[in-house]
Amino acid sequence: MPAPATPQPCLCHRAPVLLLLLPALAAALACTDLRTQQSAFNGDSLQLLRTMAPKRTLLCHQHHANFSFPDTLLADGDPQQATATILRILRHLWNTLNNESIPDHWDRHAHQQLLNKLDHQIQQLQECLTDSTVLSKGQGPRNSRLTINTYFRRIRHFLRTHSHSSCAWDIVRLQLHTCFQHIDKLTRRIQ
Repeated sequence: MPAPATPQPCLCHRAPVLLLLLPALAAALACTDLRTQQSAFNGDSLQLLRTMAPKRTLLCHQHHANFSFPDTLLADGDPQQATATILRILRHLWNTLNNESIPDHWDRHAHQQLLNKLDHQIQQLQECLTDSTVLSKGQGPRNSRLTINTYFRRIRHFLRTHSHSSCAWDIVRLQLHTCFQHIDKLTRRIQ
């Protein structure tokens, strides 16, 4: 006569708990490698910006752009503040590029890919900063927020002033390229 089988513990009761923990675990793992992930995102985004408009179609010297990236944002060495600054800049980049008046000669597929990548990276950074004091205290220093808001307000004003022309967008695209280069500098401060 065969020996009775020993009862196996039922995992069906533990499965829902494990399923609830998986997203938190995935987010925690992504946040531990945030610097590498952000660096890859920066490189991909720069490539997509180049793909969106591989060449300028007009000479745009007649437009005077009165905005330059605020170097004061690069002065803070705190990794949490660097991450919060990157998040604020990415939100503004998404808002700027999520515009139906982009030039006809821009590659729409590359544009949509960039918007999708920006959205994903914004969500990732928000998850990584959720527990930090940076977000709970109004998302960092007031001067930093005002500086970023003013910078992007100038960019939007420039586009409006020049009726969202192809030339104005080409100038803005070059400025956004500079933003990603500065984001890369901030990325090096992330732990």
